Amino acid sequence: MNFAHPPVLIVGAGPAGLVAALTLLQNGIPVRIIDKDLNPRIGQRGPGIMPRTLELFNFLNIPEVNDLGKIPPMVRSYKPGTLRPLRDSALVPDIEVTPSIPFIHKALGQQLLDVILRRHLEKFSCSVEMGTELRSFEQSDEGVTAVLAKNSILETFDTKWMIGADGAKSVVRKQLGLTFLGETRDNFRFITGDIRFTGVGLDRVYWHQFGKFNEQSVSLRPTDEIGEDGWHFFMHCSDTDLTKVAQSEERIFEIIASLIPLEITFNKLVWASEYRANIRMVTKFSEGRVLVAGDAAHVHSPTAGQGLNSGVQDAFNLGWKLALVEKGLADKSLLETYSAERLPVISEMLEITTSLLNHAISSGLGHTSLRRSPLIFMLGVNYRFSSIVLDEFATPAEGRPINAYGVLDEGHLEAGDRAPEAPEMLQVGCGESGVKTLFGLYRPWYHTVLVFSPSLADSSPVLGALEAYDKSVVLSAVVLPLSAALTLMPVPSPADLVLVDQQNHAYSAYLVEAGQTKVFVIRPDGVIGAIVHGAEGVKKYFSGIFLDV
Repeated sequence: MNFAHPPVLIVGAGPAGLVAALTLLQNGIPVRIIDKDLNPRIGQRGPGIMPRTLELFNFLNIPEVNDLGKIPPMVRSYKPGTLRPLRDSALVPDIEVTPSIPFIHKALGQQLLDVILRRHLEKFSCSVEMGTELRSFEQSDEGVTAVLAKNSILETFDTKWMIGADGAKSVVRKQLGLTFLGETRDNFRFITGDIRFTGVGLDRVYWHQFGKFNEQSVSLRPTDEIGEDGWHFFMHCSDTDLTKVAQSEERIFEIIASLIPLEITFNKLVWASEYRANIRMVTKFSEGRVLVAGDAAHVHSPTAGQGLNSGVQDAFNLGWKLALVEKGLADKSLLETYSAERLPVISEMLEITTSLLNHAISSGLGHTSLRRSPLIFMLGVNYRFSSIVLDEFATPAEGRPINAYGVLDEGHLEAGDRAPEAPEMLQVGCGESGVKTLFGLYRPWYHTVLVFSPSLADSSPVLGALEAYDKSVVLSAVVLPLSAALTLMPVPSPADLVLVDQQNHAYSAYLVEAGQTKVFVIRPDGVIGAIVHGAEGVKKYFSGIFLDV
């Protein structure tokens, strides 16, 4: 095989494929990314970006997603045929920004999200090859040979790894022979799309819901991403051929006009598609050197907005592991933990979103009936059950039920959990000084070892143990309580950073007592890989990640 090519081929350039590409590129791994469509997809599609996903975009240094995202408006439903409000309801539970939770739920259309991610891709001199289709592939122990087609011209491409992020009808998944278990729910179908129109008296403050969900209804969320008169809509029509309606701008206009008791002036239909609830997932995320992520691995009800977020989190979990293997720093077996960690998460996610779907249908109120649990923020998604996490303070995970999709409990923290944020950390010592945040340290190309200790001297054994590891993939930071800063002398430390927790944010979020020495190893995906007492625990954790040092 000729391995002069990039070692990773990514098939599909939606959010999951783009995040996989960016994660690998930031790790120094070249990629080739292709998409069969001639042009980038248009439309809002899955616009809900959950707090945990915003944290991952922060780790990837893509602040525009949070900056440009909007807080979703309240949903106002009306008495059918009138403008008399029936109820105002929130689609998501209340959440406030705190020192440990820096992001709240935002709405950002997938079309704009893709533009943002592609711009970041270009910083690495990488761009999506549009109109390039995967026809077939074969793999061996050494690599993958893919047959690609562009403008009817075939190309044979040798690579070491292939990631299928090519959507629900994934060619990669089908040719890999992965089982896609589940069901199609014909009792839940709707048309979704983007439309531009003005209605005298129709404000852009609320997400409007007109009609009866089980008969005929339309919900309209204002979004300036489409235009000043832009709306993202969901339309339910129980006794209508939805396939035909979705293809007819005139028919969509007619139905919307019939449901809104206002004078409507239509501009244009930007995009529309029929949707039916498919609830399916693979039984494993990889076979050999080929892996799947996002909709190629799981599809589900749009209730709770978990789909795009889950795909992004798949890609981020996979990216750092594949990078370490490709660099020769980790054994190929590390990739087995991608499937082992994501399967329980996705399985529980399907149960949750299907339960919400059933409630939406049975209540007859659609998504306005849903008062969703805080678990949809995904801050409680965890890998406590994973074979590669280590916790010397918690009860062993063996025998405990897996609860991979729990609600965040800030009074309890284990290895496998999301690492909390902590701002206002003062960097001290002989090097650079300034105020840091822990999330400003976490990046997808290295582990961050946080050594909470009463003094610099107490951190020495752990820092000594870290000398054995490649500095490019392990960053060390000593976290001192404020009391230690009062007696701190400007002495050199082998740590990459020495931080003073000025406001006790880190000690509080990580549940550490001021006089305690406690070590947290934060994985490149922002998950706590280990919580240990000292040097031996750190060595034990890294022995499950890296090849022998």
